[in-house]
Amino acid sequence: MITVAIVDDHPVVRAGLRTILAAAAEIEVVAEGASGADALRLVAQHSPDVLVLDVNLPDLSGFEVTRRLAAQPLSTAILILTVYDDRGTVLGLLDAGASGYVLKEDALETLVAAVRAAARGECWLSPAVAGQVVRRAISEPLPAHAPLDLPLTPREREVLCLLAQGLDNAAIARELTVTTRTVQNHVSNVYGKLGVASRTEAMLLAIRAGLVEVGREDAA
Repeated sequence: MITVAIVDDHPVVRAGLRTILAAAAEIEVVAEGASGADALRLVAQHSPDVLVLDVNLPDLSGFEVTRRLAAQPLSTAILILTVYDDRGTVLGLLDAGASGYVLKEDALETLVAAVRAAARGECWLSPAVAGQVVRRAISEPLPAHAPLDLPLTPREREVLCLLAQGLDNAAIARELTVTTRTVQNHVSNVYGKLGVASRTEAMLLAIRAGLVEVGREDAA
């Protein structure tokens, strides 16, 4: 069972999110709140697997909540749910420690999958948000310490390319006609060889190191 806490200052929005998540048998909403203080308190009390967090809250912002929670030794993944898709908000929240970023306009179709991915320790990005991350990756200079020639097997490179396109493990398994467990093993190996701990980090490093081809026109 995946436990979820929802924090949004609009009761109607919370009710809608709860209804969406209730459609998944393995997801349980264990707490709800309407403020940043609520978010901090609910995570401390319930230790949910995933916190679905709005950015605009009446006291602490989503940025501040994310920053504070990310600084603690917690197992709760922070899934941002907002209407904002501007570069500063997206990258600022991901840098602060958010595990995923879902636009409210996509929530009906993607929230359940995003929560499942966050609970597995994976990153979920709405398509428009993924574009922001890719633009950042291809615009910033590659650090001098970044490896340019990594000892990835051909299959690991395939997995990395699909991962960088935003596919979750189940989708990668379908694409490669292998089991999800096999994909999980490949992803774990890729993380170890890249020295990263998340899909976002792997995608950024892979693109910036030239391991994954991303057309600038497509990313614009």
